[in-house]
Amino acid sequence: MENSNEFKDRRRYPRSVVDLPFEYRMKNLPDAYGGLVVNASEGGLLIHSVKDMPVGLELRMLILFPNGYELAHFEVLAEIIWKSLDSYNNSDGFQYGLKIVQILEGDLWKLQQLLNGLGRVRPTVTFSAQPTLPPPE
Repeated sequence: MENSNEFKDRRRYPRSVVDLPFEYRMKNLPDAYGGLVVNASEGGLLIHSVKDMPVGLELRMLILFPNGYELAHFEVLAEIIWKSLDSYNNSDGFQYGLKIVQILEGDLWKLQQLLNGLGRVRPTVTFSAQPTLPPPE
């Protein structure tokens, strides 16, 4: 008889399928590159990118998501844990498994809201029914 625990998912956090563009920079380099986050959890990300990067590299990432009619973002520092050739849409490039190394509390809250399916993060600006204009000079 097989051990039922043998195939148990060992992840600490459940993964959610997402489709989020991101921009990243490699540590100590000024150039920015882009890619796509295809699944995410509070502990890590699966990304697709055309850039070939080594396992162990840390990336500073700015991940974009819709907030009503605007784009919002959150930032993470993540480490590449594994990589493979990208089979997503038969494109050139790579897929990477990342571990989130650092995330600010407010950005973690945004990520949690996205993963919980709320999708809409509270706006930082509130709009009144009547626009207020500055006093005339």
